[in-house]
Amino acid sequence: MSTWSLKLLYDGACPFCRREVDFLKRRNRRMLLRFEDISEPQFDPSRYGLTKDEVNRVLHGVLPDGRVVRGLDAIRRAYEAVGLGWLLAPTGWPGIRWFADRVYETFARNRLRLGRLVGRCEAETCHVA
Repeated sequence: MSTWSLKLLYDGACPFCRREVDFLKRRNRRMLLRFEDISEPQFDPSRYGLTKDEVNRVLHGVLPDGRVVRGLDAIRRAYEAVGLGWLLAPTGWPGIRWFADRVYETFARNRLRLGRLVGRCEAETCHVA
């Protein structure tokens, strides 16, 4: 039986994504999270039944049984795994969930462009200051 509860498929070429993953890694004391960088050349999304376009669109999380969660659902589960689920719990509440999901999807779609605007990305490669 697996000891982890979620594997995050994150974009290591995105400064915002890397910063968030670094935050989660520091708090992953119980080792319930695993991380896989989708920007690595050897990454193969088909292992999870996904396409490159899908994994580039939003953050994905893979559960130990192979099910995939996407977007804010993956982020909420990651925060729960490190004991900070209460911080994002409101984004799952009725009436707020739809709006929070749209905001996240808009951010995810524009994350590399936003990274370049704040001076952390050059072309398609980003660096965390």
